[in-house]
Amino acid sequence: YVLHSCDWGALATLSAQEGLRGRPFANIFSLSDGPPGPCGGSGVPYLYLTDMEISVQDLEVNSNASLTVSLAQTPYCRKHRYDPQNPLCAHIIFVGSIVKVNDSEAGLAKKALFTRHPEMESWPKDHNWFFAKFNITNIWVLDYFGGLKIVTPEEYYSVKP
Repeated sequence: YVLHSCDWGALATLSAQEGLRGRPFANIFSLSDGPPGPCGGSGVPYLYLTDMEISVQDLEVNSNASLTVSLAQTPYCRKHRYDPQNPLCAHIIFVGSIVKVNDSEAGLAKKALFTRHPEMESWPKDHNWFFAKFNITNIWVLDYFGGLKIVTPEEYYSVKP
């Protein structure tokens, strides 16, 4: 639910950039797990990337990353007057790696991203954009006081909306 409700997330990499090499680096990325609506989500975070982007250059050296998405970007937390740091303003932290999608998955990724972010379709073609997905290996959920909940990828993907 949290991922499907969010249009963007904070992606953290280990920097490969001069002066920051080996240090954590976070950047905001538009994402989508499927078209909007109650049954549109696959749970797979898709991204539209270019090698020109600084975080993508980091991922070329080390594809490991974490991705945080939070209901703070939705009306839910504002409606309930939850501060973004309040655990009741749920957020999920995915850990894994970024991988380019194969040809059979590219259509799904394109539909997921372009239905939520139609502007992407007009981005400069000479930037060599490609579709990628976050390959999830670990999941932490913070949605209540008392600490994180660990969810396995198998549990996560078995949930039916």
